[in-house]
Amino acid sequence: MAMKLFDRVTTLIKADAHGVVDALEERSLLLRQHVREAELELVQKRARVEALTEEEARLRDELARRSTRIASLDEDIALALDGEKEELARFAIRRMIPERKELTALEAQIAEVGETRAKIAERLEEQESQFEALRQRARAHLAEATRSDDPLEGLAPPEVADEEVELELLRRRQQRAEGAA
Repeated sequence: MAMKLFDRVTTLIKADAHGVVDALEERSLLLRQHVREAELELVQKRARVEALTEEEARLRDELARRSTRIASLDEDIALALDGEKEELARFAIRRMIPERKELTALEAQIAEVGETRAKIAERLEEQESQFEALRQRARAHLAEATRSDDPLEGLAPPEVADEEVELELLRRRQQRAEGAA
């Protein structure tokens, strides 16, 4: 009867130990998963900043093209007025007015994209530093969990190089020879 009780207690202790190890492994897995998710979020934000940078560059190129067209139309208007061709000047003005409106809209769009990019980039910088701190804490935690998982780890003999063994053997032979003499 006492043996059955002892067997039950032993089984309970083993089960509890396995449960603790499983819980530690689960926590480690969850920690790794959270670190991966945070890293993925940063990658997505970096891609968003890069996309906004490219969009801003594209808009600036379009702004330069529109500015060139407006300058060309402005020259056409001046030329038409110099030649006293008011109808041609009106024609060029009709083409220039929508270009100016587009230019204004592009400038506003560039400002908006730039502001959005700057805000995301600023937030990304903060999150990258927070992520690095998180990664360091996670590594420390995982290293600690790994050390505490194996209680026999510290008891394992360190590896010894063959050369060290040979040197020790030579020392002992020399001591024996000196002791025998």
